[in-house]
Amino acid sequence: MVALVSLVACNDVRDFDGRWAGARVGDTAPVRIGLANDASATLTVTALDRLVFRGTLDVEGLCTGAQLSTIPGATADRLGSLSFDGAPLRVYLSFVATTDGGGDAMAFIALFDDDRIELRLVRGGPSPVYAIFALTR
Repeated sequence: MVALVSLVACNDVRDFDGRWAGARVGDTAPVRIGLANDASATLTVTALDRLVFRGTLDVEGLCTGAQLSTIPGATADRLGSLSFDGAPLRVYLSFVATTDGGGDAMAFIALFDDDRIELRLVRGGPSPVYAIFALTR
């Protein structure tokens, strides 16, 4: 019983509601494409559980007040349990409408149990973007 309670507590993503902000990170050219090196992001999480993510995103030079919402197919597919180095609690996928004329970007929003969020923005085509942001409260 104690192990079950601990497991549930460690995987409770509801505590991530609210405003998160941070700078762009990454030291190599391949992860610094399409945005200024000193760009920052602000993510406001408005609704969150294991299957649903909703919020707004502001990224200098890319979007202002962009609505984010979980991609239902990704949640229902194996992508819903996507993970990578650092073992995030949960990774959500969403599209981001941009204001720079380059088309939508894909957002990967990773929640970590040490009270941080990593945001990755990816876009291909003639105006590619690859940017990583380390967000804190």
